Amino acid sequence: MTILIAVGIMVGLTFLLTTFLVLANKKFHVDEDRRIDIVTDMLPGSNCGACGLPGCRAFAEALVQKKAMPVQCTVSNHETHIRIAQLIGVEVGVQEKLVARLACAGGSNVAYRQASYMGLQSCRAAALMAGGDKRCHWGCLGFGDCEKACDFSAIHMNEHGLPIVNEETCTACGDCVDVCPKDLFSLHPVSHHLWVACKNQQAGDEVLSDCEVACTACGRCAIDSPDDLIIMKHNLAVIDYSAFKANTMKSIQRCPTGAIVWIETNGAVVKGAAAAKIIRKAALKILPT
Repeated sequence: MTILIAVGIMVGLTFLLTTFLVLANKKFHVDEDRRIDIVTDMLPGSNCGACGLPGCRAFAEALVQKKAMPVQCTVSNHETHIRIAQLIGVEVGVQEKLVARLACAGGSNVAYRQASYMGLQSCRAAALMAGGDKRCHWGCLGFGDCEKACDFSAIHMNEHGLPIVNEETCTACGDCVDVCPKDLFSLHPVSHHLWVACKNQQAGDEVLSDCEVACTACGRCAIDSPDDLIIMKHNLAVIDYSAFKANTMKSIQRCPTGAIVWIETNGAVVKGAAAAKIIRKAALKILPT
């Protein structure tokens, strides 16, 4: 008899809980806009985060809710942007293309190493060993973590162990920014033609014994720049892009090492007239500090 009562109580409780869940589901159920699924299928599915949201579905929800613009998906082409805009009844939007830029030009033919690193072939692993094997503490270690992290094949390592960004295929997803242990990558609009390809914070020509293309903090670029476009901060040239004069190349002309450059719209790098010409192809010898 006791068992039957216990079973009856359990059945009753189960019925009550089931009824409560059914009623709660009916009361709080929100119909999801079917367009979210359609837009999600139209997106690339890379979930790269370049749009500023954690994934393609989250971006689709924002689009349908008119909290985002189709153009924010830098992986999709313009035709896809138009089709999405037409489906949900919004403007395509306007957004300047962002690309990843590397603040280092110290390949193996111009930057010295202080030791021969024999461990795991990874920048992060090498950086854990006293900052890496380069004499320049700020320099690119050259093991290609950024190349491996890029899902869009927009980065390749050149013959001198330096990452080269293809600005045509770069989607500004930011994976290279996150993976670099030296914080050398950052995302910039393509209109930022002036670029400081160095992060060295030591001053004087002595730094050239570590890297032949390093910024020596000579300050010529800052002197030549209009409207305080460039200032020296922590012995490094810093560009004020809010005051950016897009049509001036004057700032790069007297840089003796070519640490500050002009990047053309097609990604070509231009150095100033005074920059030393680098013709060496072979890697430099190891020079212990």
